[in-house]
Amino acid sequence: MINIIKSKDNDKIKYTKSLLKTKGRNKEKKFIIEGYRILTLALECEAKLDYVFINEDFEKKEEHKKFLTELENKGIKVYKTLNKIFLEMIDTENTQGILGVLEYKERDLVNNISQDDKFVLILDRIQDPGNMGTIIRTADSAGVDAVILLKGCVDIYNPKVIRSTMGSIFDMNLIHATQDEAVDFLKSKEFNIVSSYLQTDNYYHETTYDGKIALVIGNEANGINDELISKSDKLVKIPIYGKAESLNAAISAAVLMYEIKKYLV
Repeated sequence: MINIIKSKDNDKIKYTKSLLKTKGRNKEKKFIIEGYRILTLALECEAKLDYVFINEDFEKKEEHKKFLTELENKGIKVYKTLNKIFLEMIDTENTQGILGVLEYKERDLVNNISQDDKFVLILDRIQDPGNMGTIIRTADSAGVDAVILLKGCVDIYNPKVIRSTMGSIFDMNLIHATQDEAVDFLKSKEFNIVSSYLQTDNYYHETTYDGKIALVIGNEANGINDELISKSDKLVKIPIYGKAESLNAAISAAVLMYEIKKYLV
């Protein structure tokens, strides 16, 4: 049964709007996903879907009606509201008329990196939402076992990050940790820390990658912090053949992840 809400002052409307901000997401440990495709992926991945909102137009398509029936069969509450109110709960201008609210998956290092894991990604203060989402999506594609997010990274539940992951937000093992926690833990598990660093003579494609690898990608403007560089086992760089000073962080991450993966398969 679909619950109809027509007032913007409704508590459920206000609660959902609060999740558009990092403060609200952190407080409630929940976040918003928006769009039909990503909602279907959430169901396929058995994400903890709390409830769904649709607008006045969503039910016009037959496939959408079937999807709502599937939600009902799974016991997920569906609310319907006016188009203008729905727009206040999303971050996009062109909407497909459906959003979902999900619970965070909070993970730690000890319980989420196993003895069998061989390849992890460490992100140091990645701040652009598009970069973050693209890196998570690429890590998923490249078979990375976990992504460790250090302090200073953009909120991974930011709507722009969610959209850029194209559903990989549900598949990837995403772990928040301090730098010291991450380094100490990975070293204890015999990971070699490989950092992307412009001031080295080691080109990534002329280097071998032995054992377990933790690849570090740094901040878009400032790179990896000096302390983390000093704790790295290997520094590598991607050659620049043209006049650009550097590559985009997400592109650099993609190039290095796929190169390293060749040694781990």
